Amino acid sequence: MAILLATIFMSLIGVSIVNVALPSIHVALQASRADIQWVLSGYALTFGVVLVAAGRAGDLMGRGGLFLIGVGIFTLSSIAAGLAPNANWLNGARFIQGVGSGLLNPQGLGMIQHYFRGAERGRAFGYFGTVVGFSVAIGPVLGGLLIELGGLDIGWRLTFLVNVPIGFVVLILGFKWFPRPLIQWPGSAAARRADASAEAPDAQDAARLGWRSLDPLGSVLLGLAVLAVLYPFVESRTAPLTWLLLPAGLLLTLAWVQWERRVTRRGGSPMVNLRIFSTASFSNGVLIMALYFLGMTSIWVLVALYVQEGLGMSALQSGLFGIPAALLSSWAADWAGRRVMAYGRKIVIGGLLLALAGLALSILVIHLESLGRISAWWLLLTLSFIGLAQGAVISPNQALTLMDVPLDYAGSSGAIMQTGQRIGTSVGIAMITAAVFWSLGHASWPVATMTGFGVIIAVVLVALWVAVQDLRDREQRSKGKIPD
Repeated sequence: MAILLATIFMSLIGVSIVNVALPSIHVALQASRADIQWVLSGYALTFGVVLVAAGRAGDLMGRGGLFLIGVGIFTLSSIAAGLAPNANWLNGARFIQGVGSGLLNPQGLGMIQHYFRGAERGRAFGYFGTVVGFSVAIGPVLGGLLIELGGLDIGWRLTFLVNVPIGFVVLILGFKWFPRPLIQWPGSAAARRADASAEAPDAQDAARLGWRSLDPLGSVLLGLAVLAVLYPFVESRTAPLTWLLLPAGLLLTLAWVQWERRVTRRGGSPMVNLRIFSTASFSNGVLIMALYFLGMTSIWVLVALYVQEGLGMSALQSGLFGIPAALLSSWAADWAGRRVMAYGRKIVIGGLLLALAGLALSILVIHLESLGRISAWWLLLTLSFIGLAQGAVISPNQALTLMDVPLDYAGSSGAIMQTGQRIGTSVGIAMITAAVFWSLGHASWPVATMTGFGVIIAVVLVALWVAVQDLRDREQRSKGKIPD
């Protein structure tokens, strides 16, 4: 668990630090706006495209080995990014870094499912959420400190290279502490024998079927579908015609579903067993998570824009607005993780209600600030509700979503959930920022920001409705009123 948490810390620090470093990269490498956008977008695209295929590969071939391969790729690409001589080199390194992150993330979720049960699993996801909250809080501060120490040309490089010592420590301790031999390359005869007895429930099938058990065509179809859906949302501002890819993405998704059904009918090993979507806790949990990320991840984008563009504050002052919320998120994740098995989806519902309260109070603060009655620093208090909501929703919902999924599909099911998060985040940021910039054409920054928060409230209300329906269905099933 310590290895998993250290890796999550490394990957999230890498993301939050990069956000702070973008202005320095723009100047030091003479990068264009498109180059800067791809520093973020390239990572997000490759991360989302490889997630599900990597999760299924871990289910079949052993999660530990693929996890450490992902850590190795992430660490080496961090070195390449830190030493980049130009913007093209940096973006190439970020593409590879996304692949490494896509390999390791589903393995981490799969191993938590495999090695922890019941209340222990809830606590494990709670620790997971605590590290997420702490990483979000410390990332911008650490990034600002490194840029201040290193100066214009060296500082931004340190924001990538800071991952390197963590990565090497994780690799060393992974080989030493993981509860199975990891020296074998995944897919080798020795690795398959170890997996069959120790970790991957489907490893015997993988050994019998070979690489065909990975469902390569299914992997390609889903990867292209995710790429076609995500690409327009990350590139639409500079290339409006990319919206034409959305229908292709939907068609590729339908083709993937039909192919997976065909593989299942023939008795093969599909990339994703679509029967897991008949598990209500899984399908509802994935939908809740996608809706939550569609709305809530845009909050900090809107706060940064409002504080810097609307109020004229500095980037450092903007970062301070999120620190209390991130620290409270860490605490709430640990608290909720210890109680999720006792209270179930009620904790998620409570978290969504906290999110709605935080959003409504933030709108009130922005309105009163525009009238000159209070300071915008009151947002530190109202955004704290958002932090509590994050801790009470994300980690508990992960535990509940994956609770009834067979271990055979622990990695791929976790990857499906994360893919929903990535798509929700991309769609939400594109949709909500578009609403804000449209409002700016007719009103001031306070009104535009309140408009964006209003759209987020609408999305969270839908997520709340799904969570309440899931709780009611679960209660009725427990009473025998509806069949399982």
